[in-house]
This record gives sequence, C-alpha cells and structure tokens, in this order.
Amino acid sequence: MERVGVQSRQAGPRTAVIWAVLRAELAAQGGRSLNVVDVGGGTGGFAVPLAEAGHTVTVVDPSPDALAALLRRAADAGVAQRVFGLQGDADSLADLIPAGQSDLVLCHAVLEVVDDPSGVSAALARVLRPGGAASVLVANRAAAVLSRAIAGQFRLAGELLAFREPLGSKLGRRFDAAEVTALLEAQGLAVEQVHGVRVVSDLVPGVIADADPEALAAFELAASAEAPYRDFATQLHLLARR
Repeated sequence: MERVGVQSRQAGPRTAVIWAVLRAELAAQGGRSLNVVDVGGGTGGFAVPLAEAGHTVTVVDPSPDALAALLRRAADAGVAQRVFGLQGDADSLADLIPAGQSDLVLCHAVLEVVDDPSGVSAALARVLRPGGAASVLVANRAAAVLSRAIAGQFRLAGELLAFREPLGSKLGRRFDAAEVTALLEAQGLAVEQVHGVRVVSDLVPGVIADADPEALAAFELAASAEAPYRDFATQLHLLARR
C-alpha cells in the first residue's frame, strides 16, 4: 500500500492550516502507519482522509447518527477496514481508549463544550504514547469579540471583551493562546506550535472567497503563525507532544 501525505484537495481555505500541520507531523513519522484517535470526529472529515493515507483511525463521538455516517463515508472511500467508531463523549475518553497506544490524537472544537476541559486534556495525554502528538483546535476569544462588534452587537462584544469564564462551565467557553497552552502543559503536553485558523476566511464575502480559494488558502497559511494576525483568527490550532 502506498502511504502518502493527505492530499491538498482536503485543504480548503478554512482547514488549510490544520492539514498543513498534520501533513508535516505525518511526514515526520517517516511514512509509517499511525494509530490515530479523533475525539468528537463526527462524520469523518479528518478521519477518512487520514485513513486514505494509510493510517488507522478510531473516532470517538457521542452521536450514533454521526458514527453511522462516518462508517458509510469510510466504506465509500474504500477504507472501512481502517476506520472505527466508538460511541462516547470526550469526558469518557480515558475509559474508551487504551493508555499509551496512540500516535496522534485529534481534539477539534471539543474543549469548548465538555464538562471538564482539564480532565479531557489529561485523557489526551494519557492515550498518547511517549512522543505522540495532540492536534487541538479551540474557539478564539478575540475573534468572538471582533465578530460581534463588526455585526453591530457592541454591548455583547463589550461583555465578551471583559468576560473570563471558569473552565468548569460550558456556556460560551473560549480561549486565548496562553490559556489553552497552560491547560495542555498542565497535563504534561509540550506545546510545539500555535497557529490561527480562519484568519480572514470568515470575514471575506463568499463570492470573493469562491473566486480564488487557492489564493485565500495561501494567505491563511502565510498569516497563521504571524502575530497579530494569528491572534484574531476564528480558531486556534495547537500541536502538543507528550
């Protein structure tokens, strides 16, 4: 079987940065088949392309409908033998996945909604083998403030600007880079990279974005690691290592 990097067709402007980081991580592993866990992976937007590249992916998701769609998608792509679904939420990850056996864990748009972000972060570290990596995607507080201000919701924008919500609460949880870095490092994960995702993709009118998606993706890649542009992105992506 030819194991190649994830193809560029998967990397539209909104996900180009994430895929660039993942492709680099896969390449650094020397092309070997990895054991991947996708927490909250839903219908397989990341899992199926990773399986197509030769990796074994277990998706943990609370929705049986999403898992059924995942398995249909994997079968249609010819990778059903490398994609597995487990029903459960991120808070139960430690009970679902064996410790120390995963090479790569994806945790995208999950820490915002779980009951215990610290506990989930600890579970991410637990399931990784030494040297394994976690791909973590979170909502960025600064972008939430700006998007509401641009929409004319100035009072709400001001409230968000001053608001700091305890990690134990789910309502409206957002992060800045320092907060999520501290959260992961407290569980023994060393943050190696921080990128902004959707720096301008959510601000550009659709007709303009659709006119030249390759140029938009190139801009997202160029701006993703540069302050201050990274700090205003809709989401923050971190690659952390055990």
